Amino acid sequence: MPRFFVDPSQVEGDRIIIRGGDVNHIRNVLRMRTADGLSVSDGQGRDYYCHIEQMDPEKICLRIDNSWDSYVELPVRLTLFQGIPKGDKMELIIQKAVELGAYRVVPVYTERTVVRLDPKKEEKKLKRWQMISESAAKQAGRGRVPQVGPAMTWQEALELSRKMDGCLIPYERAKGMNVSRETIRSMKGCASLAVFIGPEGGFSEKEIGTAMEAGAKPITLGKRVLRTETAGLAILSILMYEFEEDV
Repeated sequence: MPRFFVDPSQVEGDRIIIRGGDVNHIRNVLRMRTADGLSVSDGQGRDYYCHIEQMDPEKICLRIDNSWDSYVELPVRLTLFQGIPKGDKMELIIQKAVELGAYRVVPVYTERTVVRLDPKKEEKKLKRWQMISESAAKQAGRGRVPQVGPAMTWQEALELSRKMDGCLIPYERAKGMNVSRETIRSMKGCASLAVFIGPEGGFSEKEIGTAMEAGAKPITLGKRVLRTETAGLAILSILMYEFEEDV
C-alpha cells in the first residue's frame, strides 16, 4: 500500500490534506483515484489509514478511517555519528541506516575525513540526504523520518553523545568478542544510544581516547576490517536484533 509522510499540521480533525510533490505522485505516477486507500504517517510516530475523498491539482483531501501509534520503531533512539566518507557512500549509509531503525544520522568531520563539504553546497547536500532518509523511511514502513545532519566537528559530536544514555565505538584494535557482546547487551534499557563510525582510515588513537573520556565504550565487530559503509550497518543490524521488541 502506498505510504506518505505529512507534517502534523496537515492533520485536520478526521482529514489529512496532502500538498506539494506528493500530489503529483498520487495523481499522475500512482494514478490513484477517489476512494482509493493509502497509509500516512505524521512523522512523529502516529500512523493513519485513509481513503481519498477529494482530488484537486494543488491538494488532495484524505478522510481518516483509522489511526494508531506506530509499532515499528525501536525502543531505543539510535544516533549514528558517521565519519563523512568519500564519493556517494553516505547516500547508501543513510538509506540502510534508516531501514535498520536509526533515529538520526549525523555526518562528522574527523581527523582522517578527506571530504569537506563546501559551505555553499552543504545545504543542498543535506537536503538530498534528507530526501534519501524520507524515501527509505517510506519503503521500510517507518513511523518517523530520521533527521540527517547538520554536519558536526568531532568535539560537537562528542558533546551531543554525552547527552545520551550510552555510546558505542567499534574500533578495529578493540579485543574480546565476549566483552563486546556483554557491552552491547548492557545497553538494553537505554532510551538513547550513540554509535560512532570512522571514515576511510578509521579513527586516530587520539579520537578513540577522547571518545572514551566522553563515555564511549569501544567494541570489536570481529577479526575482519570492515569498510566504513559496512561497519555502521553491521553494528546497527546487531543492535536491531538485540533491542527489537517482539513482533
